[in-house]
Amino acid sequence: MSSIQEAHEGPVVLAPARESGISRPLVFLLATGAGLAAAALYYSQPMLGVLGAEIGAADRTVGWVPTLTQLGYAFGLLLLAPLGDRFDRRRIILAKVAVLAAALLGAGIAPSIGGLLAASLVIGLSATLAQDIVPAAATLAPAEHRGRVVGTVMTGLLLGILLSRVVSGAIAEQFGWRAVFIAAAGSIALLGAALWRGLPRFAPTTDLGYGQLLGSLVTLFARHPGLRRAAVAQGLLSLGFSAFWSTLAVMLHANFQLGAAAAGAFGLAGAAGALAAPLAGGIADRHGPALVTRLGAGLAALSFAAMALSPLLPEGGRLWLLVASAIGFDLGVQASLIAHQTIIYAIDPPARSRLNAVLMVGMFIGMSAGATLGSQALAAWGWNGVVAVATAASAAALLLRLRTRIDR
Repeated sequence: MSSIQEAHEGPVVLAPARESGISRPLVFLLATGAGLAAAALYYSQPMLGVLGAEIGAADRTVGWVPTLTQLGYAFGLLLLAPLGDRFDRRRIILAKVAVLAAALLGAGIAPSIGGLLAASLVIGLSATLAQDIVPAAATLAPAEHRGRVVGTVMTGLLLGILLSRVVSGAIAEQFGWRAVFIAAAGSIALLGAALWRGLPRFAPTTDLGYGQLLGSLVTLFARHPGLRRAAVAQGLLSLGFSAFWSTLAVMLHANFQLGAAAAGAFGLAGAAGALAAPLAGGIADRHGPALVTRLGAGLAALSFAAMALSPLLPEGGRLWLLVASAIGFDLGVQASLIAHQTIIYAIDPPARSRLNAVLMVGMFIGMSAGATLGSQALAAWGWNGVVAVATAASAAALLLRLRTRIDR
């Protein structure tokens, strides 16, 4: 096989070897780094209701803040992730940390919506350092502990997503939205100092040119129908997911007079994602991951559709329905993601990193499209328009999975 296959066997670490493998403090540092990087993608969402008024931008324009962040992340996964095989991953991680800190600071001091939009795109591009940290952890861990180490780092990433909206909503409520970005920039700067001291160097594992690395992603996508189905189905689910979260703050502010803290508190529903991991894994082990994708997509579609009942309820009931629906669709989307990863990892084990990159690109293209369509639907048809977009996307994912018998 080519040197691309060798890349998936792990690079040689240019650091003193430890008999016990990776140390616990380094595992904690990597988990923290993955969490902080992932959190940067979601800080803006609970603040959109107040951000537009303060910076003097219309709701349609403000909707591009999360859109560009997610789009930047998708492009970063596609264009930057393969570089970890070609160059020292430590240098790539530290470079992205520096860019992310600068972009977050730029967002915090942006004088206009134009500057904020530009910073949002760069935040998305550089936040892909989370996808450099996870394979770094897998490389550093001894084979007998690799699953536990990677699982711990992924837990940090999930907690970053879960807590980002809660933290940003609370800080924005007390100190304003600019304080959120400035504090985030400070946390990333501290992370960079810790990684500079604690992260070893990695030897490149291939001399393939940049174009060849990118070309291998296209080859895998074209060769494996199971990968294409997984990327499209997860992208559709992510579209509905993003349409909800990117417009929730604006809707709560307009319909319930609730601020950023209340919008951020809805992020606690993301705890369902943590519960989905063992539940989805157990069902997949017993009955196959394809069943989990159908159950997850069905639960997401049902949860989104239930929000259409909101006008029939009193105000308190409408809020509880929103909470229950958020828990339901988050559980469904997370369960489907775990099942889709299980499916694609079995397609071509030597190419797992690239397979995952293709899946993540599909997922975050969906999230970018969801942020755009959600904000446009809210402006044109109100909250019912957002519900319709999310329900239709999830139903399409369910239909795709129901039509699939075997994934290869």
